Parts: sequence; C-alpha cells; structure tokens
Amino acid sequence: REEAEAARRELREVVGPLREPGYREALRRKLERVRKRRLRLQRRKQEAKAAKEEAAARAAEREAKIDQWRAKCIQEVEEKNRERELKAAADSVLSEVRKKQADTKRMVDILRALEKLRKLRKEAAGRKGVCPPPSADEAFENQVESLKTLLKNRTELYEAEERALRVMLEGEQEEERKREMEKKQKKEREKLLQQKLEIDSKLFGDPDEFPLAHLLQPFREYYLQAEHSVAALIQIRHGWDQYLVPADHPEGSCIPPGWVLPSLPTNDTWATAVR
Repeated sequence: REEAEAARRELREVVGPLREPGYREALRRKLERVRKRRLRLQRRKQEAKAAKEEAAARAAEREAKIDQWRAKCIQEVEEKNRERELKAAADSVLSEVRKKQADTKRMVDILRALEKLRKLRKEAAGRKGVCPPPSADEAFENQVESLKTLLKNRTELYEAEERALRVMLEGEQEEERKREMEKKQKKEREKLLQQKLEIDSKLFGDPDEFPLAHLLQPFREYYLQAEHSVAALIQIRHGWDQYLVPADHPEGSCIPPGWVLPSLPTNDTWATAVR
C-alpha cells in the first residue's frame, strides 16, 4: 500500500504540470524553437555546401581557362618556332644557291679569261712564225663550248631553285600576313561581341543573374523581328521614317545609330529599384 501511494504521488507530480493552463503553449513554443533551430542549422549546412560547390566550380572554371590560355600560348610559340625554323632553313638553302651561282659566275669569268689568254698567246706565237695545228684550235673550242653549256645549264638550274625558294618564302610571308589579319579580325569580332553582350545585359538583364530569361523571349522576338522578316523591317522602317528630321531641327533630333542605353541611377532609391 505504501508503494502504491508513492507511485501515485510520483505520477501526480509528473501529471501535475500537464494540467497547468500555460504548459501546453510553453511546450509548443519550445518545440517550435527546436524545430526552427534545426531547420536553421540544416539551411546553413546546405548553404555552406552550395557555397563550397560553387567555389569548387569557379576554381575548376578558372583552371580550365588557365589551361586553355596556356595551351593557346604554347601553340602560338610552337607555330612561331616552326615558322622561324622554316624561314632559317629556306634562308640557308637560298644562301647556298647564291653561293653556287657566285661560283658558277666565277668559273664563267675564268673561262673567258682563258679564251682571252689563249688568243693573246696565239697572236704572240703567230708573230714568231709558230702556228698551232687546226685540230688544237678545234679541240680547245669544243672543250670551251662544252664547259659553257655545262655552266649555262647550272646557271639556269640555280636560277630556277632561287625562284622556287623566293616563291616559297613569299608564300610563307603571305600566310603569316593572313594569319595576323585573321587574329586581328578575331579580336575585333570578340570585342564587338563583348560590347553587344554588355548592351544586351543593360537592356534585357544579365542571363546569369536571371535564369528565367525565357520570359523575355517574346520581347526579344518583338524587337528583333526585323532581322527575320522583310515585311516587319519595312513596317518598322516606315514608322521610323515618319520621325526622320535633320540634326539641327528645333523640334526634334535625328534617330540614334544604335541602342539608347539607360543612364546610371542618380540616387540610392533609384538604384535599389533598378537592381
């Protein structure tokens, strides 16, 4: 019986607070605080995880851009080295051809000097009454003509080699000029594309900041319809032509050549509305 009384008192102590009028509300508020705290911790954990993943993605993107830039630089250096080696080889061959041409010219000069020397010696011998047989003259002339033909063929061959090398060098120079022009045009296209993206971002919003860019698609189609329809182009041009005025007209101004960009906010309130 004493044990039953003790159990009853213990049970009454446990159940007693439950009968108080504000206990349930206090318990509900406590559970709500626990739930909110758990959700807050879970949200912070998810935000930290998302921030970490975003940082990793940005780092990977930076690494990819660095690798791409490094590969491009290496490719440009290799191309320049190949061009330099090819030009050096062509210059070396051209120098060798010119040396051969100089040797051939020197041999031609030597041959002419030999002809002149034989003629002088023959005249001196004739004045002394000594005349060589006709066979000796014929053998000398045949030998000289043979050497002249050989030197002529070599000269023509070396001239052909020089022309071929010059054509090759001019072709390489033309290719180099063409590549430089293409690089310049590519930079100009990238610059114009970047300017267009900046203008579109100011007019239509940054697509990275506004993932629901498809909501603006009807407006884009409306403003760009003249690029896809001749009838729309004529209609829009007709509407614009009604307001064409000279630049010095007192009641209007001429149509701007491009987009009219919005001016920067002049106060903080306006800036918050724009953002």
